[in-house]
Amino acid sequence: MVNRSLRRLAIATALLFTAAAVWAGTTRPWDDAAPATEATTPASAVQPIGPEDEPVLAAERARRTSDGTVRDVELTAAPASVDLGGQTVETWAFNGAVPGPEIRLREGEVLRAVVRNGLPEPLTMHWHGIALRNDMDGVPDLTQEAISPGASFTYEFTVPDAGTYFYHPHTGTQLDRGLYGALIVEDELAPAEDGANDVTVLLDDWLDGLGQEPDEVLEGLTGGGGGHDMGAMDDMDMGAAAMDDMEMASPGRPLGGDTSDVDYPLYLVNGKSAPELPVGAGPLRLRLVNAGSDTPFRVAVGGARLTVVATDGFPVRPVTVDALVIGMGERYDVMVDVPGGSGLPLVATVEGGDGGARALLRSGPETIPTAGSRPSELDGDLLRLEDLVAADDVRLRPETPDRTFEISMRGDMQAYQWALDAPAEDGTSMPVREGERIRMVFRNDTMMWHPIHLHGHTFQVTTDGKPGARKDTVIVPPMETVVVEFDADNPGAWALHCHNIYHAEAGMVTVVSYVR
Repeated sequence: MVNRSLRRLAIATALLFTAAAVWAGTTRPWDDAAPATEATTPASAVQPIGPEDEPVLAAERARRTSDGTVRDVELTAAPASVDLGGQTVETWAFNGAVPGPEIRLREGEVLRAVVRNGLPEPLTMHWHGIALRNDMDGVPDLTQEAISPGASFTYEFTVPDAGTYFYHPHTGTQLDRGLYGALIVEDELAPAEDGANDVTVLLDDWLDGLGQEPDEVLEGLTGGGGGHDMGAMDDMDMGAAAMDDMEMASPGRPLGGDTSDVDYPLYLVNGKSAPELPVGAGPLRLRLVNAGSDTPFRVAVGGARLTVVATDGFPVRPVTVDALVIGMGERYDVMVDVPGGSGLPLVATVEGGDGGARALLRSGPETIPTAGSRPSELDGDLLRLEDLVAADDVRLRPETPDRTFEISMRGDMQAYQWALDAPAEDGTSMPVREGERIRMVFRNDTMMWHPIHLHGHTFQVTTDGKPGARKDTVIVPPMETVVVEFDADNPGAWALHCHNIYHAEAGMVTVVSYVR
């Protein structure tokens, strides 16, 4: 399943890194270290705030109201036989289904989720995009101890912001099985949505149970020389001609020429290879979620345009396009006008690759599109990051940053090592203090794109010095720079990582650390 076609990316990496610059090992910043607490905080100028410290609890108290409704859910992760649309596989799933049950609640309510681990290995749950309390964020050995096989853990936290989110494990390669589900937070003042006109679309790349498991793929990447044939070329051969052969990001190919590391045999919409999604005629809200592990998708609806109204949970000034590219961990809310008595094909093709997933938005007797159909919208007006501007009521106030962190992305494809090179102080990665405005400058020094995700916060993208969208996961194209800002208003220790899980497992992770 390992993609063998990334020769150019391997060449570029060899150009960018000398042997002296290659780092040893792929240890994550929080490995082999218990979560910090009041009792274990080191006596130094920089004293980190741990997930169970008082500032974390105070932030949760401020979010929670005395009359906040508590929504109880139970999720059991366990082996399951799952029908992917005519093909049954053995995999892992929540409550025996892929995707897991959709969780819906209202802004300001409390989610209390009992998560039971029926797997043969430890598990944690991450509530992707939610600005929740730090001790409920689900990062093993950073915010909690992993849930042992046969044990359970109760996650309880307030959901402060309406929007489209999802849940998934944060342990190893477990996301690349069937362990994920949608988490939808509705506006507390908005009327309840009509289910036929508010549809969640979870996109996924699939290989589990089809001849190879995710851990085997990771081993093939990290233990087998990255799975890339470097041939007989050495550093002396890799000059201008090799660089000319690279495909950088361009308007038509916003992620560049090399977009993924794994060749997946199957791609899914809501757990099926080609499902029918019943919808009502008229305006339809599609909540697009890329729950995949390694694959970006280009999404379009045949015969309709997409009006983007939110990204990563937060509203934007509406912008209408033909298609959009969605990276792993990203979400887009789009409005589509559905005619009555028919159906529209929703197509998600692999950006920069072959294959993809399809669904039929059925409002009538229209037949599902054939496997080879390709709506012209896929090649039409493509959404750009700079097109997105946060809605007035969620835009950050103008403010001079108190701290600026420059974060470099590094990669060695031949050895399959990845890293986020972030600054530290007194051994503490990216220390921030509550109340500060933080600027992060993401510099991608690799020839591969990366979807960078910050836990516990929503940042604002800055484009040419102007405010852009509010997001928690942003695509950084190859050899480019993206600038974001956020308010440090949620104390704790927060992961920052590439949401390609194979890159993350190979070391592309760091931590934003609140300090006293």
